[in-house]
Amino acid sequence: MGAPLKIMYLSPVGSDESDQLFADAFAKVVRPGTEVHVTSLPPADGAFRHIEYRAYEGRVTTGILRAVRAAEREGFDAFAIGCFYDTALHEARELSGDMIVTGPCAAACDIAVSLANRFGIIVGRRKWVGQMQGNVVEYGHGPRLSGFYAVELGVTEFQEDHAETERRLLAAGRKAVEEDYAEALILGCTLEIGFHRTLENALGVPVIDPSIAALKRAEYAAGLRRDCGWVPSRKWSCEAPPEAEMAEIGGFDVNSPFGNRIIVEARS
Repeated sequence: MGAPLKIMYLSPVGSDESDQLFADAFAKVVRPGTEVHVTSLPPADGAFRHIEYRAYEGRVTTGILRAVRAAEREGFDAFAIGCFYDTALHEARELSGDMIVTGPCAAACDIAVSLANRFGIIVGRRKWVGQMQGNVVEYGHGPRLSGFYAVELGVTEFQEDHAETERRLLAAGRKAVEEDYAEALILGCTLEIGFHRTLENALGVPVIDPSIAALKRAEYAAGLRRDCGWVPSRKWSCEAPPEAEMAEIGGFDVNSPFGNRIIVEARS
């Protein structure tokens, strides 16, 4: 076997509290020959535990771009941005060179439409819907979307009462499947890795965890890059900024881009 496929999964918050959770889950689903680095932003960039608000997204965007630059220089095959808003996805792709960049919403939607004709998205708060719906429409999946189903819980509230969280998620899933005829569901936030299995068993449709979707979509694209030579375009709307101009502007490559890193070694 040759060199492993190298995937970086960046949690775009200044906290490492979920990094081990992601690493443990990814170790169970990656294919042989794939190495995954689970990273998060340095606390100095802001002690974010979530980026539910656009203002928070604005703050972490610079950190995401620095992380993408660093990952590309380290020779990663693909990079996943771990937020269902797909924060800074287009900006990151401009700076990624030959490295693939994806996000949970784009990845999960691509997977959903390969499994079903119609899908719904369960989200925490109604606040999230406008931005997420705009992304789904931009990606071309609007006609296949049955709707968004909010359970009115913020990111940090999902972990406060697991029984209540499960009750709300199941109720939202039943509405999507039994009333709006969704044939697959996407979780619009990673609630607890592996919980999608509980919903699948109860509802009888595929339920896609966004973090696993982002990882697997990145792994798949990295395999195509290696096997078929398909690398990202840098023409027209995909054009990268001039390196000399970025150096003159400054700020793209300063400071350490990662606050934490856990490596899931490739298995044979």
